[in-house]
Amino acid sequence: QVHLVESGGGLVQAGGSLRLSCAASGSIFSINTMGWYRQAPGKQRDLVAVMTSGGATNYADSVKGRFTISRDNAKNTVYLQMNTLKPEDTAVYYCRLSITTTHYWGQGTQVTVSS
Repeated sequence: QVHLVESGGGLVQAGGSLRLSCAASGSIFSINTMGWYRQAPGKQRDLVAVMTSGGATNYADSVKGRFTISRDNAKNTVYLQMNTLKPEDTAVYYCRLSITTTHYWGQGTQVTVSS
């Protein structure tokens, strides 16, 4: 079983920054993908950024240049540094760990950006 614990969400003004963290525990294979998805009210859950254990990354176009994903493989932790936040970034952010075709989700953390 895998357990994900997210932290770092909150309320910030437009133009501000936040850093999200997600720590994974349990039966985790060394080869995996960790990342962040977000879901705004009334919308589907969309990819924000993901990173493989080998360091390859993929970002949503809407966050490129503003968000940076990183991870500490020794700690099974993934981070999302969010800069120049916009009101449209407001959403619940979910951490996801993928091991081949099996996906595990965190409970989500709220990010609210005020204008």
